[in-house]
Formats: sequence, C-alpha cells, structure tokens
Amino acid sequence: MNKVLNQPVAAALRYLQGYPPDTLAQVEKLLQEDRVADWLLRKYPQGHAVRTDRSLFDYMQALKSEHLRGAEPLAKVLFDNKLQVVQHALGTHTTIARVQGNKLKAKREIRVASLFKQAPPEFLKMIAVHELAHLKERAHDKAFYQLCNYMEPRYHQLEFEVRVYLTHLEVAGARLWDNAEPPAR
Repeated sequence: MNKVLNQPVAAALRYLQGYPPDTLAQVEKLLQEDRVADWLLRKYPQGHAVRTDRSLFDYMQALKSEHLRGAEPLAKVLFDNKLQVVQHALGTHTTIARVQGNKLKAKREIRVASLFKQAPPEFLKMIAVHELAHLKERAHDKAFYQLCNYMEPRYHQLEFEVRVYLTHLEVAGARLWDNAEPPAR
C-alpha cells in the first residue's frame, strides 16, 4: 500500500538518496503529515550562538586544535551566502595558492552556507567536522568518514538529520531556527 508522492516531496527526497527504503518511507510519512518541523524542533529546540565570521573562525579553530593539531593552519573561515545547497554544498574547503617571492604559499579556507547561521549547534558541528576532515583526507572515502566519526561520534545521524532538514526546506520552505535567540552563555 504505497502512496504516490506528490512531485515536490518526491523531488525533495533527492537529499536522501542512498538511504534504505524503510527510512525513506518514514521521512515521506513525516513530510506528508507536515510533521518534520515539529520533529526537528523537538529534537533541537535552540539555534547555536555562532553568528559572525569571527566566531565561526574561533569555533572551527577550537575543533581543529582539539582533533587535528598537526593539520595545516586555517587562513579564513566564514559564512557564505553564495553557497547553494542545491549544488549539495553545505560548506566548502579550498586551498588558495599564492606566489610570495620565489615560494608558493598555500592557504586553507573553509566556507559554510549562511543557511546554517541559524541552525542547531549539532548541525553546525557536523558541517564543521566534515570540512575540517578535508584538511587531512581529500576524498569522501572510508578514512574520511572514520575521521568524521572520531571528531563527532554521531556524525552519520547528524548528517541524516541535516538532509531531512534540507528536504523540509525544499518542501515547506520555512526555516526553523531563523527567529530563535542564541542560547545564553
């Protein structure tokens, strides 16, 4: 007794390709009953306090210092409103090469989609861990995901929930933590 998805829901499930059919069916049911927002807000009631590029740099630097001491230094970290989630980019990592005298200097930059300026701290950490892992492992292979799991043991669950949130955004269009006050420190 499989219901046929309406077009927006079927198209939005592209963020969840590769997950088992029973998992997709559960997400489909939540979408059809318009309960994804309630589920996410119950699980993650507050947004994070990282609102500026400077605080994002400090946040990433602290994670890097804790887990990747020997990795290349970060030159720049910022929220980027030009990153399009449609292109599957929640964040990017780049190496910028510059000639200084007779030497070639490489600087590492990380950009996080500004959509995640208002998101739960767990979502921001998942994206940060993912981009920082690229400092050591370039490809999305077994070693890369082992490093992600080392830095955040719930990495795979958080990645799934971020994908559910992206699906919600595509179907419902409403951001969930836009008006949320950052948690008090």
